Amino acid sequence: MIDLPFVASRVFGTPLLIARGKLEVILAVLAPRFAGTPLAPADGTPDAGPETSITEQNIAVISVTGTLVSRSGYLDAASGLLSYADVGDAIVSALADPSVQGVILDIDSPGGEVGGLFDLVEIIRAAKTNAKKPLWAVANECALSAAYAIASSADRLYVTRTGEVGSIGVVAVHVDESAADTKAGLTWTYVFAGETKIDGNSHQPLSDRARATIQADVDQLYTQLCGIVASNRRVTSEAVRATDAAIYRGEAAIRAGLADRIGTLDLAIAEMAAAVAPLDPPARLTTNLKTKRSTSMATNETEGDRPNANEPHSPGTPAPVAQPLIAEPAPSPIPPPATAPAAASAQADALRAEYADLAALAAQAARLGVAVDAADAMRKGISADDLRRSVLDALAARSEAATIIAAAPSTPVAGDSPIVRRAKQRAAAANV
Repeated sequence: MIDLPFVASRVFGTPLLIARGKLEVILAVLAPRFAGTPLAPADGTPDAGPETSITEQNIAVISVTGTLVSRSGYLDAASGLLSYADVGDAIVSALADPSVQGVILDIDSPGGEVGGLFDLVEIIRAAKTNAKKPLWAVANECALSAAYAIASSADRLYVTRTGEVGSIGVVAVHVDESAADTKAGLTWTYVFAGETKIDGNSHQPLSDRARATIQADVDQLYTQLCGIVASNRRVTSEAVRATDAAIYRGEAAIRAGLADRIGTLDLAIAEMAAAVAPLDPPARLTTNLKTKRSTSMATNETEGDRPNANEPHSPGTPAPVAQPLIAEPAPSPIPPPATAPAAASAQADALRAEYADLAALAAQAARLGVAVDAADAMRKGISADDLRRSVLDALAARSEAATIIAAAPSTPVAGDSPIVRRAKQRAAAANV
């Protein structure tokens, strides 16, 4: 059960990092309190934190939704509130899980309280550094104010075509209830010590001194918020301030530098899966070569079903295997001295093997979105190793310096992971 008057106490007289529209909704809900109408508490079960799911590619998707607050002890499932502590626990657990390849934050939040936000951003930074795994975010449909500070911590930030980001600002609300008190026949008397002890109370008009104090606090928090966003987005604080807490939708968010690309959660999952796909050493060609069949994430085709455009082959002959990109091929044994015909045959075999490596590399690069001309590389004398390094450099640049990472262990230990255990429990509950 949630105590709505207690929530009201966290809205008024304290700085907030929340979008104006959501703030007005909260004020409208709480307004009956000032007319003397009691607020009915909402029933519900204790909040279980942000929903987390694990994709087939071992990518953790963490939902960050609703209004954000510092603590979860007073939340319930129907409150629409989510605590920074729970968000941090979910992110840290996912990044530390050895079976998780990367993390995506699915954000739909107008922001919330100041308390706890800046600490959460530091926790996310430290967890990313320790895990060395990609952390991306999707504004789906909004990542505003405090929620944008969280989203800006991601290595890559998507926004849907109608999604909103920004509202980088701080607001504080004071409600003067003195007129309502008079109408209700109430007189409030404070007995206090300390000149500023009752500054800003809701039963008196806001004094100039109280206003100046609140404004100074808001300004100081705004400076910190702009500094955090500037550091995360690698821009200047002045550039962040220049947004004037405006909200940017879709393409406008890209132009403003507040997001990296337009895309849905599904697109983000697909692109991360491609970026973190394990890359194995290429197999050596043999006389008994058989077509390798493995499902392609993007098309659901198999390697054996997809023709290799870079290497011609006769009907009935299996197409060369499209080999992965990383790891050096095993060195070939030094051949014994040979006669002239044997040497020529060995040289032809070596050329065929070299071209096969180049063609396989080109096929693998094409699936990852990098165009490679194997025939041109052969003419220019570019080795498979040099070409492989070039492709990896292109992938690293496309993924913005941090998305190609080591593969997860071949035997996942999901059973030992709190994040996977929670996902399985949610799935089991949904099937009951």
